[in-house]
Amino acid sequence: MTITSKQLIALTLPIALSAMLDNAYRVIDQHAVQWLGVEAQAAIASCTFILIAYYAAYSIVSAGTLALLARAIGADKPAEQKQLVGNALMMALLLGGLVLSFSAAYSPALSKLLGLSDQVAGQAAEYLRWHALYCLPQAIMPTLNAVFIAYGQTRTVLLLQIVATVLNIVLNPVCIYQLGYGIGGSAMATGLSQAVAMLIGLLTLRKRTPFRLKDLAFNKTVLGIAKIGLPMCWGTLMFALVYAAMLHWVISPLGAAVNAALGIGFSALEGFTWPVFWGFSMGIASIVGRSLGAGQIDHAKQAIKLGFKMLTLVGLLVSATFYFAAEPLCGFFTNDPQVLEEAVRYAQILAFSQLLMAYETLAEGVLSGAGKTKSIFYWSAPLNILRIPFSWLFAVHFGYGAAAVWWVVNVSTLLKAAGKWWSVRSGKWQR
Repeated sequence: MTITSKQLIALTLPIALSAMLDNAYRVIDQHAVQWLGVEAQAAIASCTFILIAYYAAYSIVSAGTLALLARAIGADKPAEQKQLVGNALMMALLLGGLVLSFSAAYSPALSKLLGLSDQVAGQAAEYLRWHALYCLPQAIMPTLNAVFIAYGQTRTVLLLQIVATVLNIVLNPVCIYQLGYGIGGSAMATGLSQAVAMLIGLLTLRKRTPFRLKDLAFNKTVLGIAKIGLPMCWGTLMFALVYAAMLHWVISPLGAAVNAALGIGFSALEGFTWPVFWGFSMGIASIVGRSLGAGQIDHAKQAIKLGFKMLTLVGLLVSATFYFAAEPLCGFFTNDPQVLEEAVRYAQILAFSQLLMAYETLAEGVLSGAGKTKSIFYWSAPLNILRIPFSWLFAVHFGYGAAAVWWVVNVSTLLKAAGKWWSVRSGKWQR
């Protein structure tokens, strides 16, 4: 059996669009709070990396579920599928409760760890408290999405994210300004919109798959899920901690404008482009997992080659957009001239690593679909950690400023992409 460009796009495009919309809550928040002042913008931007750390914990379940469930689907084992889905959803619920309870209790300390000024830290702590209160559905949605992706039902994932995004756009100004909840209202809007999408998703899952609510369980199956998911968790968590450390020792000392610019560049601009890369990655992961389960390795290899060609074109287009359209794009998210200048600098420098990021995420898709998540961790964590001393050295010690930080990110991205593709080329993922 062969796979065509049209078939691959049909599988991956809905994932890419849904991931873009999933990330859009940060973009929507970043845009919605700008009338609360630069401090609110900086707080939202800084909280991004704390929320990525929470997502890292949730990925223990979602990453492990995708790899194991895709194989069970490829091998046509419905009983195993039901057991995996039931354990995964229960695990996501419990883990999300633990993470958000921790966040509620320690939100002031977490915001202080980022090295923020008192005003920005206060806004960040308030946002995290409201996030902990309302955003348990956000902990469950990654696993629910992983289940649908494993089954190849990517249009369902997209439809759920459309529902959540539209509601979030509507609710943000209502909760922030009309109800007067301020920055906490943006977290409230996110949680309520995700809750509606989650309920629709659970009803759809019950109708379209072997899973039933009675299959919810918590037994030894979670160990298999965690074994594959933990390396992905540690890798993503390390990424978040590295940026938190960079915020504390490098970015925050450079001023609130650089904080806000990072939020615009990372959450807003890359919040639209990275999901495209990730969509191809998850589509390939689904194909690789099901192909290995069915013993069709050649089918997986063909999809990888096709995905590589397509992502090369997408990566080049994104790079050109970042470089040549930086000012009008960044101007949509701020009316502060200093923030705009820093955001444009971020976009134009990071333009040089967008193609590399496309290749890196595709390699991650191959390895995660095969359950070889340790390779992803080994090539991500050390190089991400090295961003801290080198960013400080060039940006602060030598005085090159924010531009030096973004060039350090570019170089480390190059090394990570090369390492992960070496793991793919070795062929160990096929076993």
